[in-house]
Amino acid sequence: MGLTPDPFRCWWLAWVALVPLWLFCQGHGGKRAIAAAGLWGFAYHGMALFWITGVHPMDWMGVPWGYSLAIAITVWLVITGWGVVLTGLWALLMARLTPNLPVAAKLLIGCAAMAGLETLWSWGPLYWTALGYTQSPDNLVALQLGRLSGQQGLSVAIVAVNGLLAEAWRARRGRYGLAALGLGGAIALYGAVELTQPVDIGTPLKVGIIQGNIPNRIKLRGTGIDTAVQNYTAGYRRLAAMGVELVLTPETAIPLLYPDPSWQRSPFDQAVAELKVPVWLGTFRRGPSPDTYFNSLVLLQGAGTVLSHYDKVRLVPLGEYIPLREVLGGIIRRLSPLRGEVAFGDRAQRVSSPWGPMVVGICYESAFPAHFRYQAAAGGRLMLTASNNAHYAASMPAQHHAQDVARAVEIDRWAVRATNTGYSGIVDPHGRTLWYSGFETTETHAATVYLRDSTTPFVRWGDWVTPLLLVGANGYLGRLGVKAFHSDRQ
Repeated sequence: MGLTPDPFRCWWLAWVALVPLWLFCQGHGGKRAIAAAGLWGFAYHGMALFWITGVHPMDWMGVPWGYSLAIAITVWLVITGWGVVLTGLWALLMARLTPNLPVAAKLLIGCAAMAGLETLWSWGPLYWTALGYTQSPDNLVALQLGRLSGQQGLSVAIVAVNGLLAEAWRARRGRYGLAALGLGGAIALYGAVELTQPVDIGTPLKVGIIQGNIPNRIKLRGTGIDTAVQNYTAGYRRLAAMGVELVLTPETAIPLLYPDPSWQRSPFDQAVAELKVPVWLGTFRRGPSPDTYFNSLVLLQGAGTVLSHYDKVRLVPLGEYIPLREVLGGIIRRLSPLRGEVAFGDRAQRVSSPWGPMVVGICYESAFPAHFRYQAAAGGRLMLTASNNAHYAASMPAQHHAQDVARAVEIDRWAVRATNTGYSGIVDPHGRTLWYSGFETTETHAATVYLRDSTTPFVRWGDWVTPLLLVGANGYLGRLGVKAFHSDRQ
């Protein structure tokens, strides 16, 4: 399973890679199943998330080389361990509850357990490697399932196919294998039909993207800020000359407080005042207390005219805020390149624009389907994401692009992605990447996208598959308990 995401992108392995763990859970007790799940989970989540070690070296933050390496490895192990716990709990449930059950009941409980655990996982601060994410961006046919119930629906499909194949191997019965092929065929048929639907329906909008390519090691210093202002001012003028109607810049493109005046930012402000093309500027806004800031996108037009703004809601632990502040604050605060903490944006905020509501996410938020679903349900017509992604190996921005591809499919919206160092892109509502920037390159790009008002089942009802499975699984187990009770009494 660790080979499914970038940089290997062997997405097809996800449909068989759970089979060995499934079989192990059917033949061994809880402790041995948890141990096997620990190895499986460490391989999957550890390989998929290994890019996090790219934060080393952090000399640009003043962290000594040895401490930097220790921090990078520790963070990787902690995040990987979170995924290992998820896998271990799933294996424990399978080993304790399912070995003596009919195959249909095993599938019900296996799918319900995975969907429920992934949903709980998504409510926390660390979420990236759901099983469904392994299919993006390459398996467009399977990704269309996201329209029905989001990422958990695709995770359930992967578990179900693996479970049927495992039971076919275990029982030496071909009908389970045929059922797995039938389920895969049904998924492929649904996806193929969805991919034939037109995507150029709606109001056209010519958008521009600027990829400034400012390395983190200089991003927050004088030279980095000067380079950022130069690159984004030149890119803005270039796109305005091409006739774009809206410009998108990356997360913290110009990392100076807005609307506070700044002589360093003045060339960019003058260009916006002169050309009056609306631009989403990645910047900081003052937070609710003196030592806090919002990581924001501000929609500007003309001389200091703010049309709208969006404040990041899903912040990165340790990178943007300090969890368990009372315990860890004194240790970690000195590692931050900012003078204060980033404040959480309002979860209920809605983003307006001259073209109607927008669906907006900043960086880490791309991993959370519910974030985009809420905004699409409120009428968001176009998906905009802005990310930094600097200081990591190329596999990280590639995986980030894959997350946005899945989100675009789930809410049936065109997606415009602006990143600092790559990969920026244009994605249609079927998940097809129509433009993909280079890595660590300075680029501008103009494209026509379409504002859409469609509503997918996922946008309308959310993840309805998980509660349905949980109710079914608990109902079945409850009935078994009642039968066992009566049997004991007799």
